[in-house]
This record gives sequence, C-alpha cells and structure tokens, in this order.
Amino acid sequence: MPDPLLLEKKQEHLIALLRDMGKVLIAYSGGTDSAYLAWAAKMALGEDAVAITADSPSIPESHKRDAVDFAIRHGITHEMIPTSEFENPAYVANNPDRCFHCKDELFRVMDQIATERQVEHIVYGVNVDDLGDYRPGQNAAKIHQVKSPLVDAGLTKAEIRELSRLAGLETWDRPAAACLSSRIPYGTTVTPERIRIVEDGEEALKALGFRQFRVRYHDKLVRIEIAVEEMDKALDLGCAAKMTAIFKGLGFHYVTLDLEGYRQGSMNAVLM
Repeated sequence: MPDPLLLEKKQEHLIALLRDMGKVLIAYSGGTDSAYLAWAAKMALGEDAVAITADSPSIPESHKRDAVDFAIRHGITHEMIPTSEFENPAYVANNPDRCFHCKDELFRVMDQIATERQVEHIVYGVNVDDLGDYRPGQNAAKIHQVKSPLVDAGLTKAEIRELSRLAGLETWDRPAAACLSSRIPYGTTVTPERIRIVEDGEEALKALGFRQFRVRYHDKLVRIEIAVEEMDKALDLGCAAKMTAIFKGLGFHYVTLDLEGYRQGSMNAVLM
C-alpha cells in the first residue's frame, strides 16, 4: 500500500504543476490515468482545463461513452474531436511505429485547438511506469512538446489508482485499455472493418462477465487473452462453446484461447 503522506504530497505537487500552467488541454481517453489527470486539472484550473477525446474508429464506443459519463459526473469540461489517422498510409500499414502516427495526429489536432484558443499547454496521462515500455506515442508527445505532469509528480500506476480511489473516482480500478488497432499484428493492414470485428468480440466477452481480456486478430484465427485469475471460467466447456459461437459468428474460422493469459503488449513479442 503506498504511503498516504507521500501520496498526498505527490497529489499536491501535481495540482501545483497544473495550476502554474494557467490553461491546459488534456488528452483524455477515459482510462485510469487520463481520468485522474483530467480530475486533477479540473481541481487546479476549473473551466480552464479542457479534456479532449479523439473520436476515432480505433476507440471502442463503450470507452467513449464512459469518458463522456465520467466528465459529466465530475464537472470536467470535455470535447470529442474527430481525428484522421486512418487517412494516413503510415498508420494503416501498421508497422511497429503505428502508435506514433496515432498520437501525432491527436496532438496535431490538439495543437490547432490550443493555438486557436491561446492555450499554451497540452498534457497527457503517461505515468512513471510507462517510461520503460515500448511506446512510440511518447516520441510524438516530445515532438509536439506535450507535457506529462503525472511523470513530473513522480506518480506510478499503483499510486494513481490509490489516489483515484481516495478521491472517489470510479476509474480507480478500471482494467488497462488500449486502442483497438493494437489488437492487429504488426504488418497486417489496420482497417475500420477489422477493428469493428475486434470491438464486437470484446463487447461480447464483457457481456459474458469477463473483466480483463484482449481479442487478438490473426486473419481467420482469433487469439483470446483472458486474465489468469479468470481463466477457469474461460476453460469451462459451456463458456468455451459460447465463445466459439460468438467468434465464428464474427467470421473467424479458428477460435483459440492463449494459455499464457492476458498481458499488455503481447503483440510486441515479435519485436524482441
């Protein structure tokens, strides 16, 4: 359990950093980190903090609804903006730098908004634990001079979850999320049609009661990752039959369960 006094100091530091910025746009997906950052920015700056969510096909519709609901519930000024990463051949090609092109598009659009509204700072929700991972989007943030106040305040993922819990934020224990394009193997073209199939599959798994999972698209084969603590349910023959029917109904010929279970960045294994 994180030290409560240290947590309080880090949160005070975060709010002070945000207050000193005067006005900010927050890249806000509605996940644990960006929701906490948006809440902290609201505490520091009120209506001078505006949360921006990309209205992109790569973001599940349920996540967009959650982002809107959270912003309304906590009085955060929020806007959805269209992004055009699918018009960029470098993004659609789905090479290992795909995330760079996604974030580059988001920050490009946010730069335009910031210029129009005379907002000096754009911030996003990367935390200390993210710094050692393979995340090309961080390079886009550097190019666009996007600030990372959670890192500057020294906050880890566990600390953000605990501070969110203490603040009464319903996102404190939200499962880790990533854009739908991350479910498509590198080198396989990303299309709105393919990610819609993934989204439909993941919504179906959610309806079956699973909490932490990924649907990995491999052409006619689907590889389903389920959290280890939920694996017994997935291995139940009755549940397995339901999953088989769901995914064959989505057009897959082969339905597989990954015995290693859910893990972040499993598609990056081919880069090692």
